[in-house]
Amino acid sequence: MRVVIAPDKFKGSLSAPDVARHLEAGLQRACGGNLEVLRIPVADGGEGTLDAAVGSGFTRRSAVVSGPTGAPIRAEFAVRGREAVVEMAAASGLAVLRDGIKDARGATSLGTGELIRAALDAGCRQIIVGVGGSANTDGGAGVLQGLGAKFLDADGNELPPGGAALARLDWIDFSGFDARLDKARFVLASDVDNPLLGAQGAAAIFGPQKGATPEDVAVLDAALAHFVDVLSAEIGPRARKAADAPGAGAAGGVGYAAIAVLAATRRPGIDVVLEFTGLAERLAGADLVITGEGSLDEQSLLGKTPVGVARAARRAGVPAVAVCGRSVLTPEQISSSGFLAVHALTELESNVDTCIAEAAPLLERLGRQLGEQLTNVAYSAQGARALDSTPGKETLSV
Repeated sequence: MRVVIAPDKFKGSLSAPDVARHLEAGLQRACGGNLEVLRIPVADGGEGTLDAAVGSGFTRRSAVVSGPTGAPIRAEFAVRGREAVVEMAAASGLAVLRDGIKDARGATSLGTGELIRAALDAGCRQIIVGVGGSANTDGGAGVLQGLGAKFLDADGNELPPGGAALARLDWIDFSGFDARLDKARFVLASDVDNPLLGAQGAAAIFGPQKGATPEDVAVLDAALAHFVDVLSAEIGPRARKAADAPGAGAAGGVGYAAIAVLAATRRPGIDVVLEFTGLAERLAGADLVITGEGSLDEQSLLGKTPVGVARAARRAGVPAVAVCGRSVLTPEQISSSGFLAVHALTELESNVDTCIAEAAPLLERLGRQLGEQLTNVAYSAQGARALDSTPGKETLSV
């Protein structure tokens, strides 16, 4: 019997590889080590995308880059041939803020640009940028600075980092822009479809998560609007058009710079990850798929990892179950999302804090329960649909 385990991270608790590992431990304990298990960590383009890439044959690389408030940090990216995966959160994310101190006006995406340059140095020319969890609202100015652009005020002085400083932007010097970018192709892996500016823009919607007060939001939105004006003068009308493009507001406006300057193609993060992991091909011959994430809720239905995996499983004719920390989905939502069943850690432990702290052993318990049921039933993608009417067989009640 063959089981594919393809989970996302349990945020604040376990990485996707750890989730898969603990589930397998429980499964194998119940099945006496006789189960064939394929672990494929996945993500939706945000945090965990790097782990998914490494789990699919990419090699980890690292570089020292500027963190979101300028302090140097070591950040990882992944390489496979001429393809690279850059996880923005690793270089410019809230999770790597020094002492967790947010700087809504001054945080920069510079480190992400430097990480892209490291990928270019590694010979990569197809670069996936997974965005999510960013600390900045700088319109991607930092990314462009990391790639060689200079942002100058009216006196010819370089601007300090951060979105607020863009209010003083006079012109952008692209003379030092990395020439290798002409032959590079970029994919922006993001589920965010917000524009750059306005009530649904980067500052208004995501700024408060990064410590922005209402006054900060107003300052940042105005500075980003000025950035659009200046960039339009430099590169033409495509810069203004890009500000309204779906996804321009992603990652504090990094989506904007990626679309306007790097000609990035925006794609749903889960689609990008499932493609480079080769999940569809690796489902061949599987009897069951187990996916999941920390919380299954309304947001999960909007293209998040477990639903993306369940849809891939359905296309392959393989039943899918989900595990999670907690679930607030109705039975109808579970069924329509493609899950045979959903199992939450809160079914084993009602205290949510305990579920977070002890997710590893609880996942092993869930894995063992699933494994025990697997050993008691002749289970296959085809058989699952016929077991109810087959005399002498027991339906897998997952």
